[in-house]
Amino acid sequence: MKEEKKTQDQPELVEELVEIIGINFREAGKIYYFAPGKFTLSQGERVIVDTARGVEIGTVKIPNKKVPTSEIVPPLKAIIRPATAEDLERNEKNHELEMDAALICKKKIAAHKLEMSLVAVEYTFDRAKLIFYFTCESRVDFRELVKDLASTFHTRIELRQIGIRDEAKMMGGLGICGRKYCCSGFLTDFVQVSIKMAKEQNFSLNSSKVSGACGRLMCCLRYEHETYEEAIKVTPPSGSTVKTPDGVGTVTETRPLAGEVRVKLNDNDKDAPKLYKCRDVKVIRVGKRSEPDDTDDDVVED
Repeated sequence: MKEEKKTQDQPELVEELVEIIGINFREAGKIYYFAPGKFTLSQGERVIVDTARGVEIGTVKIPNKKVPTSEIVPPLKAIIRPATAEDLERNEKNHELEMDAALICKKKIAAHKLEMSLVAVEYTFDRAKLIFYFTCESRVDFRELVKDLASTFHTRIELRQIGIRDEAKMMGGLGICGRKYCCSGFLTDFVQVSIKMAKEQNFSLNSSKVSGACGRLMCCLRYEHETYEEAIKVTPPSGSTVKTPDGVGTVTETRPLAGEVRVKLNDNDKDAPKLYKCRDVKVIRVGKRSEPDDTDDDVVED
């Protein structure tokens, strides 16, 4: 009789936890992890932190919390301090200076005859760097502009080109739904959107119907995409031959989310198509689902 080998239970590896706070630097901006140090902070508090750009003022989005070490990129920088009344006053003054800097920069862009459009201006909290965000359709040699701006503001100057989606996120506004742009309201990252999503949701492919203010496909097309995909799997596509309680017919219209199809009965061409629940029809022959061409895909890039 063969002896059974005894297997010892392997102890489960417990991942080490580290305490963090999550901070962002603009509304709907990305959340970055910092070490809270000795501070216990609440959501919405303003804090002063040291970043790759310099000293910045941010807002606590995730209060003190422990997360697995796999979720962080060590070493975490510690926050310097909670923002004081003087810090908040300095931040407001920075915003005023940014508005003045934007007016000056626009004049200098015109003076240098550069084909670029200024979108936003940001000072770091310590005013060690002044960042100008712009858009342009082609490459621009702005070296002379940088020198001119540096001699005017006497600080480090950075010109950063952004895309049209980033421009919409920074500028903000109201969408066709009447609500604030998703990108400037709550989306911390742009999601991938394709024309296939619009087709599956039976949207008109008129660009004015499916495009946002930035001219690209609306981010909200993504929200119900997974639900539509699951519903489409159990919905007979148009052109399918199905058996209904009233006889055999052909599917002329589908309503995936409602779980319904319109069927034209073959034995009575004069009557209008009738509406049936998908559960009440039996598929005899599946029609071919229309697949969008790869060239139709409009994928969002970060």
